[in-house]
Amino acid sequence: MSELRFKRVLIKLSGEALAGDGKFGIDPDTVAGVCAEIAELADMGLQIALVIGGGNIFRGISSSAKGMDRSSADYMGMMATVMNAVAVQDHLEKHGHPTRVLSAITMQEVCEPYIRRRAERHLEKGRIVICAAGTGNPFFTTDTAAALRGMELKCQAIIKATKVDGVYDKDPVTNDDAVMFKSLSFIEVLQKNLRVMDSTAISLCMENNVPILVCNLFKGDVRKVILGEDVGTIVHGG
Repeated sequence: MSELRFKRVLIKLSGEALAGDGKFGIDPDTVAGVCAEIAELADMGLQIALVIGGGNIFRGISSSAKGMDRSSADYMGMMATVMNAVAVQDHLEKHGHPTRVLSAITMQEVCEPYIRRRAERHLEKGRIVICAAGTGNPFFTTDTAAALRGMELKCQAIIKATKVDGVYDKDPVTNDDAVMFKSLSFIEVLQKNLRVMDSTAISLCMENNVPILVCNLFKGDVRKVILGEDVGTIVHGG
């Protein structure tokens, strides 16, 4: 068996990634592919916590949220992340891997409440933990939730799985001359405003010296990162 680079990580998935080629909603084939890779890593002994965004659902109803109070709109977004979490849980368990959804907003008929010690115990037992509903507070993004849960659960790294290969100096989708960084310090990310994660998340990782690894979700790069291959971009203390 290949040697794992980390024992425990938090993987941040964007909600939009679950939509596949569509703009909104959940694409079953895309989710199945993502979950197959995550389940394979878990079967190798990696302890995995997940945080999933809600953009694929909330973007579709965002026109309805125009003019709404920011707090109300943020709570709608939190509930969207719970929907994504339950969908991913279903697919992971179809791959035979036990998974628990822990929500920062109490929804006892659907998932467990987020309690740090309970989440740690699930991880120790080899279960995949999906942390849903962000931080449970408005005005905080799922990036910040990912960093916070990563710190709380003593994860060795935050892996941000995206649609591109790493962090670029400009949008690689619209700019053919975009250059990818292999390594960045937290300070460089903040100074260059590179939008790896929001500034609160970056600051949390910097203060706790937890690296962020940015890689492509759809090329098997998450697995490569875990096995120590040189792919994507690493953001670290410098």
